[in-house]
Amino acid sequence: MKLPRWALRDDPATPDSAAFRAGAALMALDFALADPAVPGMLLRDRLALRAAEACLRRAGRPERTAELRDEVHLLREGETPGPGGAVFLDWRRLTRLRLNAGWELRIRQGLPELPDPADLPAAPVARAAALLAACLSAEPRAQVPALLLAEAALSAALGLAQPLPLLGGHLTRAELRDPDTLDAACLRAATAAAEQALALADELARRADKLRAVAPKLRAKASDAAVALFLAEDAVSPARALTPVIRGSRMPMTDRAARRICDRLVALGAVQELSGRETFRIYGL
Repeated sequence: MKLPRWALRDDPATPDSAAFRAGAALMALDFALADPAVPGMLLRDRLALRAAEACLRRAGRPERTAELRDEVHLLREGETPGPGGAVFLDWRRLTRLRLNAGWELRIRQGLPELPDPADLPAAPVARAAALLAACLSAEPRAQVPALLLAEAALSAALGLAQPLPLLGGHLTRAELRDPDTLDAACLRAATAAAEQALALADELARRADKLRAVAPKLRAKASDAAVALFLAEDAVSPARALTPVIRGSRMPMTDRAARRICDRLVALGAVQELSGRETFRIYGL
């Protein structure tokens, strides 16, 4: 799905036009998220990766997609990730948060005193921008926690059940340093993020259809649970995610069987090997 041309016709430099474009983009994204062909959990996970990478780039850190996937998906139980992996894990945890009653209390911990929700603007993007501005004015270095809160507030205002990372991947370092202009910056970022998320949702829906189509060809006993994992996570390590017990299934899978099912899915064109290595491979849609 793409934004209609009429939604992009006005000059985005004017506040009314910027708000109109953001509203149109978010509406189109809302329709896309309602499509059962779109793997929503996977979309959120992929956007969390992009948001984490953007945060690290703004902070001047070197970690990018490949390094972040390694830090998180090859992490052994009891191990602690590096700074980049920790940021990625924060964004992943956000996408798993249920936006039901009391979510603000669970995510505001560690942040400075913030405005009462009743005093915030009702419009979703303006509400997120006001929270972000308040956080950064009180603690300019708390960019990641402030963005996590703003993302959750935006998704809650849009009526989503779980946060969908949008702003974090598209706000610039300069914009985050100027809380007085965050309203306009968040409108721009929301529009760009929704357009990108629409394209990604289309791509993932096509890949998910391919995976579902070839799934009956798999003969492994735990193949259904493995397919479900690929439809939910950005990347999967056979040794970490598929063994000894697949999440959501009590069916054990050996390391060899896990690698075999991943390689079979690659041969069928349903998933990709993402690492480019011969060992410690990582797979995903």
